[in-house]
Amino acid sequence: MNKMAAMSHRILIVDDDAHIREVLSFALVKAGMTTAEAGDGEAALVAVEREKPDLVVLDINMPRLDGLEVCRRLRASGDLPILFLSSRDDEIDRVLGLELGGDDYVVKPFSPREVVARVGAILKRGRSALADAGAKGPVVHNKLRLDPEAWEAHWAGADVAVTVTEFQLLLLLASLPSKVFTRDQIIDRLHGPGFAITDRTIDSHIRNLRHKFAEAGGSDLIETRPGVGYRIGPCLGGAA
Repeated sequence: MNKMAAMSHRILIVDDDAHIREVLSFALVKAGMTTAEAGDGEAALVAVEREKPDLVVLDINMPRLDGLEVCRRLRASGDLPILFLSSRDDEIDRVLGLELGGDDYVVKPFSPREVVARVGAILKRGRSALADAGAKGPVVHNKLRLDPEAWEAHWAGADVAVTVTEFQLLLLLASLPSKVFTRDQIIDRLHGPGFAITDRTIDSHIRNLRHKFAEAGGSDLIETRPGVGYRIGPCLGGAA
């Protein structure tokens, strides 16, 4: 990672294990970022308001407020990127975390270098997705409008709140409306080749997008091509 490019990125590390916070802080600072720490969920919410981080590394299992509840509260008020930390046997919690709006997760025990790489991927994927899609201005597909400069999504003129990852996934699909993307292709475009993301992660983001836009009247946002993958839907407001 280019250290000069990362200098403005402030990362909040939330974990009740002080050793994990220390190890991750060292690795992220070494990569050129600045860090802040919180030891439980309640402290995390206070730290978000105080520190104004660019991304939160958030442990799922914590005292006082667990990571899932912290995510719910953060998503109720904004789209701050979230990277979950979870134990190996917490697959249900990981999936729920993604459905609540998490951008990615890392399973414990993990390599600090992997966490740094995933943080960097979340923060950088906007530029790479835009370059791949060739999008320089707003992308309009019938009732769907995406504004890459403002990071805003609209349906029939109404704002729809989406996370960073959801926005980039939708931008990728909408920028190439005739193309059906496999899950692996989506992973490669958003994270880079070889990133260890499961199909279920992509499916969770797709479900989130469908649910959010359906509430705004966009039930035909994304089409599934069985056995292949996904492409943008007609976005006319009809049934999927």
